[in-house]
Amino acid sequence: MGRLKKKKNHKHEKKGVCHVVAVDMGYGHERPANALKDISYKGEIWVANNYKGIPKKDKKMWTQGRELYEAISRLKPIPILGHYIFEAMDRMQQIPPFYPQRDLSKPTFQLKQQDRFIQKGLGKDLVERLSENPLPLVCTFPLPAFAAEMHGYPGDIYLVCTDSDISRSWVNTNPAKSRIKYFAPTGRVVERLQMYGIKRSNILHTGFPMAKSLIGGADSKIIRKDMRRRLINLDPYRRFFDRYYTTLEQKFGKAFCRQEQPKSPTVAFAVGGAGAQRALGINIAKSLKNHIIKKKINLILVAGARREVASYFNRELKKLKLDKHVEVLFEKERRAYFRKFDERLRDVDILWTKPSELSFYTGLGIPIIMSPTVGSQEDYNRLWLQQVGGGILQHDEKHTHEWLFDWIDSGALARMAWNGFIEAPTHGIYRIEDAMLGRDSELPPHPMIV
Repeated sequence: MGRLKKKKNHKHEKKGVCHVVAVDMGYGHERPANALKDISYKGEIWVANNYKGIPKKDKKMWTQGRELYEAISRLKPIPILGHYIFEAMDRMQQIPPFYPQRDLSKPTFQLKQQDRFIQKGLGKDLVERLSENPLPLVCTFPLPAFAAEMHGYPGDIYLVCTDSDISRSWVNTNPAKSRIKYFAPTGRVVERLQMYGIKRSNILHTGFPMAKSLIGGADSKIIRKDMRRRLINLDPYRRFFDRYYTTLEQKFGKAFCRQEQPKSPTVAFAVGGAGAQRALGINIAKSLKNHIIKKKINLILVAGARREVASYFNRELKKLKLDKHVEVLFEKERRAYFRKFDERLRDVDILWTKPSELSFYTGLGIPIIMSPTVGSQEDYNRLWLQQVGGGILQHDEKHTHEWLFDWIDSGALARMAWNGFIEAPTHGIYRIEDAMLGRDSELPPHPMIV
């Protein structure tokens, strides 16, 4: 796959062009898969570790792995013990330093062990089911893609990388002979994959796939509309607008720069799929309590699809007498959660979360306040967010009522929203769709650095 050629806009309404496979370990692999539902066969998302008819032995292996990951992720905040247990797990999937550039194609012990499980039949049942209609196969987690290749899936196999940098676990034990093609969200992932032994012709620099409902086509109609509202709310004294007026007018026209009365900003705090950092959300609510009651700011606590996290939020908010003032976003079904999250995100002005796959959402013109990282990949996502200028590390959440309003009043968060929009990729879903249809994209190529 060579460099994308610019072309006139074409429709992005084709459905049923591929099979999409994810896993439900956290949200990082399932969220991009759900963004791809518009082009998946019958709108289906296959969850490799949890589908109807999955063999019991497969289910057992997957379940043990997921439960271990989630349990250790929740242990991390525990002083000393939790830190050391998490560090031991994280070391197995750590991303090595990029420099000096070198050959990193040698497989890890964990990859060799994973190969043995696949050789014994892990994933074979799913591959056989999908082979009955061998459309291109798009995976958002490495193991199903490796299984498809090892078990002879007859169609093309693609793998969507879901972080700004990746570990060796994303490439199988024999990269030189692998026919898996990669969708890279950043230029760094393009380079990293080559260090791991993947041929450049098997890598397409697409950006991270986000739902079409958040973007609005190749010309970003929805992004522009939502970002204008955010910039107004995040720049009450027009310090950002005054400084960047000429740039904004040239980019979007005078109507975009028209002065309007800002509304109270909306902050969404999102916990990860393992439910870690839930206490942080309540600390934020405590600090902002008076401002929330006075309607100077709105708060959404995103519990995702974890009932115990939603129950915790509701219980603690009731103690604070904020249960009538703070929204708790919870859906018992994961796909319903992703859909609801995308709907509510359009009204969100600030996203507060650990630097997970949600880091890429700064491209929608949303500033990201970063909570502490959980895992090596999030350390790299944090660096990437800082590099593009779309995110910043949180200060002490107990003093949110002070520093957050300083950032709003100064126009700093408006500037981050603008930086994210300008620098971060947003149209991954459209580039992936074009690749599935075998056509050139009308979108310009990404710069390699981001």
